[in-house]
Amino acid sequence: ALARDEKTVLFGEDVAFGGVFRCSMDLLKKHGPKRVFSSPLCEQGIAGFAVGMAAVGYKPIAEIQFADYIFPAFDQLVNEAAKYRYRTGGTFNVGGLTVRTPCSAVGHGGLYHSQSVEGYFAHCPGLKLVMPSSPAEAKGLLLSCIETPDPCIFFEPKILYRTAVEDVNPDYYTIPLGKGRVLREGRHVTIVTYGSQVYQAIKAIDRVAADGIEVELIDLRTIVPWDRELVMASVMKTGRVIVTHE
Repeated sequence: ALARDEKTVLFGEDVAFGGVFRCSMDLLKKHGPKRVFSSPLCEQGIAGFAVGMAAVGYKPIAEIQFADYIFPAFDQLVNEAAKYRYRTGGTFNVGGLTVRTPCSAVGHGGLYHSQSVEGYFAHCPGLKLVMPSSPAEAKGLLLSCIETPDPCIFFEPKILYRTAVEDVNPDYYTIPLGKGRVLREGRHVTIVTYGSQVYQAIKAIDRVAADGIEVELIDLRTIVPWDRELVMASVMKTGRVIVTHE
């Protein structure tokens, strides 16, 4: 995304040296300090700066280092970013805004590095919420977030940084937002989930398979908007549904 559009900018706490999870390694060297830079430790400021940049035509990718610390930025995201287009009658928007944030449990994070906060934002019109379940999914969905004309929050389950391994296409590609996928087909019950919980669901599905229970597994990918048609079609087939999330 940085290579395709000079108005795409990446910033956040410790981003310049690669970030605590090494997601931005070597990007400063490749794109320069005006487009990849570290911010002060101020989540409200990071979000406010990103909203301002998006309002004048940039595509800021703002990183909140841990989702647990996104709450100081809540006002900027919910009252400013989400409502910008509506309150200006469509004259202005911050559709170029993407917020990346590592989230959810990792096993040793304690109370401030383990939270799943997507539910707080899921009831706010004007924001798109995305949570991938694998590296290849993460790439395609993140690029879609950067392209879409609406502000997005991209939640990255941090346990998957070290546990999810797969080949990723090096070419540029996107995965449509609002479209889920069926990971397992079944006829007795549907499980709907997203993010790292996909792997917990797969473990449960494998256990009950020994009893002859066939479970259909849906990975939502996008929490808002979620794929109603896919879920409804599956539930109409199985007659039962379980929704599970962290």
